[in-house]
Amino acid sequence: MKQKEIVFYPLLIFLLLCLWIGSLMYGSVSIPLHEVIYILLGKGAEQASWQHIVLQSRFPQSVTALLAGASLATSGLLLQTLFRNPLAGPSILGISDGANLGVALTMFFFGSSFGFFSSQSIGSSLTIVLAALAGAGCILGVIIFFSTKVTNNVMLLIIGIMIGYMASSLISILNYYATADRVRAFVLWGMGDFSGVSNVRLPFFAICTFIGLLLSALLIKPLNALLLGETYAANLGVKIKQTRMWIMFCAGLLTATTTAFCGPISFIGLSVPHIARLLLGTSNHKLLVPVTILAGSCIALLCNILTVLPGTNTVLPLNAVTPILGAPVIIYVIVNRTNIHYFN
Repeated sequence: MKQKEIVFYPLLIFLLLCLWIGSLMYGSVSIPLHEVIYILLGKGAEQASWQHIVLQSRFPQSVTALLAGASLATSGLLLQTLFRNPLAGPSILGISDGANLGVALTMFFFGSSFGFFSSQSIGSSLTIVLAALAGAGCILGVIIFFSTKVTNNVMLLIIGIMIGYMASSLISILNYYATADRVRAFVLWGMGDFSGVSNVRLPFFAICTFIGLLLSALLIKPLNALLLGETYAANLGVKIKQTRMWIMFCAGLLTATTTAFCGPISFIGLSVPHIARLLLGTSNHKLLVPVTILAGSCIALLCNILTVLPGTNTVLPLNAVTPILGAPVIIYVIVNRTNIHYFN
């Protein structure tokens, strides 16, 4: 490992720590650093409200952003390698659309009975989380089924896109017949939000995320083999069909979990793997996977901080901020693709 590559790890970890602390300090109410440290150490705070804000709101929100960013970035990396396509992302297989459909069906048919329009945050309803997981799980199951029937990755990619279009079409039909309140609730959920995971639900979210990230780390060797082509990988002893199913399962689990708890979040999964490649100048997944995880967490925390307009109590939707950081990266990648290490 080159000295340049070794330096990235402590730098990214330091940046991650700074952004995490910054997300605990910064918000509609500014809290001094020493007070945040006292609160985290259990020593109390100068104002009781600060302790509640940090422990009950900002702490789970910042941890959620950290885990969600890592999940989406890793999912994007897996899919870009599998399909050998730099524009592949977590939504490419229709899994995010499946989660959207699950939430849309539940909101539109059972919204009032499940209390979606109460004073609670839209994203905090357990029913919404379960509906999103169910919808994403169904689409993932369909994609894995087709992966056993279709051997060509391009054809599988097209099938995933078509399934996503079908789910989007059903959502459009539901929107057309739904009441204004239910459409508004669905739109708010679709804007993305890291604040919907409470301390009670955070352990479940973290466990699902860690399982997906651990399985992704175990796929590093097969992923590197796939960079050389499926024929060469098969000659090296890689079971192509089995590896493809595991890659899609990991990407699907990470995407489904994040979408269920935080709503559909754009650009992080698509752009962060490219940022990792630009930093490292290599496509070796032994280096790419950990750097992608750290970079994804940093970008998500930064987006979470940028949603709060300075000097106001206004909080922007998450998906209003992520394209500002992600879109320029994709444009740069398209323009300078020949200078970036992808699949060689």
